[in-house]
Amino acid sequence: MKPLLGISLKVLSALVFTMMSVTLKTLMARYPVGEVVFFRSAFALLPLLAWLRWQGDLINSVRTKDVKGHFLRGIIGTCGMYLGFAALSYLPLHDAIAIGYASPLLVVVLAALLLNEKVRAYRWTAVAVGLIGVLIMLSPYLQGGAFTGTLSGGPTLGAVSALLGAFCSAGAMIQVRRLTATEKTGAIVFYFFILASGLSLCTIVFGWRMPDAFDLMLFVLGGILGGIGQILLTESYRYADASIIAPFEYTTMIWAFLFGWFVFGDLPTLTVLTGAAIVAATGLFIVWREHRLGLIRSKELKVVSPKPGG
Repeated sequence: MKPLLGISLKVLSALVFTMMSVTLKTLMARYPVGEVVFFRSAFALLPLLAWLRWQGDLINSVRTKDVKGHFLRGIIGTCGMYLGFAALSYLPLHDAIAIGYASPLLVVVLAALLLNEKVRAYRWTAVAVGLIGVLIMLSPYLQGGAFTGTLSGGPTLGAVSALLGAFCSAGAMIQVRRLTATEKTGAIVFYFFILASGLSLCTIVFGWRMPDAFDLMLFVLGGILGGIGQILLTESYRYADASIIAPFEYTTMIWAFLFGWFVFGDLPTLTVLTGAAIVAATGLFIVWREHRLGLIRSKELKVVSPKPGG
């Protein structure tokens, strides 16, 4: 275990994913969301396959025993990606990312409902407080749209898309947990990109634009950045425990603030910052609580485990 290396890789992955979002956000005004999803997924395969090949076991890395499981994860994940990019097209970068922080909270809820994980009062309280933070972030966008039944477009539609995208991301994470019982990480990521590329390609019937040379370069760059970010994220968990790595997911807000300011000239409102702070704090509390419970379980196992020769 090399915690500092793991943390560094996690922070770097957050930066790379934010750069990917910035690159693709610049294209959202000119191209359909389905086309953006296709290029992001298809070109992400390039660094992924190169990484698996470099590891020296490409064929075994993509073998699978659960085709149906991959297909379900692909559908849920592709919907989440589609909604996330739709949110980027309507919202400032930092707002779309901040609302996406609802995903870890929703994972706790879905894990209790679908995986029968035991969730204690502390975590339920944290989830409830975190969801209040999500509502605070959403409030500027919902006041003029959702409460009057008009979701025809604009920031309100973007906020709803971001929230639904977070829900899909949480569902995809639950499915990934199921897949890890029999599947390798390389296979999970590989088949997701394959399915996302295929499913998004179906949207070509709704009208795609042929990108010019510069936009094609941006599409390729966005996809490669997404693939590199995925590799860095995967490697970060190789060198440090999840409880150490997870809190650094919130560094994406720092990058989103800086890129949003310098590239798009956007600054977050106090309302969004307040809600994001509440959600981040509850997410960090859940991680800390899980770490504490893990230490307690380890001590209990040491007490009950028979000693050698005992």
